[in-house]
Parts: sequence; C-alpha cells; structure tokens
Amino acid sequence: MKDLIVEEVRKNRMVHTRKFRGDLSAICADLRSVQVASGHKVIRLPPRKLKPTSRSSGHADARR
Repeated sequence: MKDLIVEEVRKNRMVHTRKFRGDLSAICADLRSVQVASGHKVIRLPPRKLKPTSRSSGHADARR
C-alpha cells in the first residue's frame, strides 16, 4: 500500500536534505530558524521517567 502523505513528506525531506548537501547541522539550523519565524510557542516537556520492569537485567540470556 502506498501512502501519498508519507511519499510527499519523504520527497520534501529529500529536497531539503539536498539543499544543504546532507549537512545535518545546517539542516537543523534551518529548521530552527523556520520554527522561530513561525511565531508559534515552543513547548519543551521534560523526559518521562520509565517505570522499572520485572525483568532482572534485560540481557538476552536472562530471557530464557
């Protein structure tokens, strides 16, 4: 199944990536400037703490 929205997002991401020749720092800086220029309030939430699981160590051997 082909999702037209996903295809459009991927196409636009590649156009943006080529514009900055794959330079991730430049891409992020550009996206930050677009974010600031939008005038929308940016909300930063603190990271959620994970609840401990009942598994002892998480190693592959411990799952047996």
